[in-house]
Amino acid sequence: MHTNQTLDFVKQKHSEWSGCGHAQMGMMEAVMSLDQLVDESDPDVDFPNSFHAFQTAEGIRQKHPDNDWFQLVGLIHDIGKIMALSGEPQWAVVGDTFPVGCKFQNSIVFRDNTFQDNPDDKNAAYNTEYGIYAPNCGLDNVLMSWGHDEYLYRVMKFNNCSIPEEGLYMIRFHSFYPWHSHGDYMHLCNEKDLRMLPWVREFNQFDLYTKTADLPDVEKLKPYYQSLIDKYCPGVLKW
Repeated sequence: MHTNQTLDFVKQKHSEWSGCGHAQMGMMEAVMSLDQLVDESDPDVDFPNSFHAFQTAEGIRQKHPDNDWFQLVGLIHDIGKIMALSGEPQWAVVGDTFPVGCKFQNSIVFRDNTFQDNPDDKNAAYNTEYGIYAPNCGLDNVLMSWGHDEYLYRVMKFNNCSIPEEGLYMIRFHSFYPWHSHGDYMHLCNEKDLRMLPWVREFNQFDLYTKTADLPDVEKLKPYYQSLIDKYCPGVLKW
């Protein structure tokens, strides 16, 4: 599960995916393509993934009716999982994320029994508190384990989407539970990261607690969310 999430592996995946040369499609098409995926890390969901996307967005819309970019983040936050449809193993797509290139903290899920064969865990250059990083270097300068969060973040940046920085943090770090839920890795954070942390935590409650059997009318909701897509990430995007 975590054996291969090494610094070298993450750099390799950046070279493969961050150039966004795999596909071209609009954001709504990408949302609906998630229905082809069975997420092995999410046993709570036994209905199409697009329903969770709309549930999350609608939950945010109820509480934050004036932050349309926040609602859109709710819709699109898991789209990076489409990597699995191109053959990426699920351990490199879903699950909690964490920095590579420094000590793996105990708050990482399954820390005790899934890192024993990860070579970085025994590498003296990487297994210290800071590893390759400087104190308070900022999460913008930290390489995260590879997964759907990082991929979608890179897609958004590559395509110059105009979602504000708060939304980009939600996208990139919503699976970074050791940080936003356990308070680890604060020694790598700068002032900007700490300003953004409450937004990531606010998003997380909708990601976790909107998965209900009360399924949304997706076709009825599509026009509204397409208007948000047209505002913040319009047209055909490169993936």
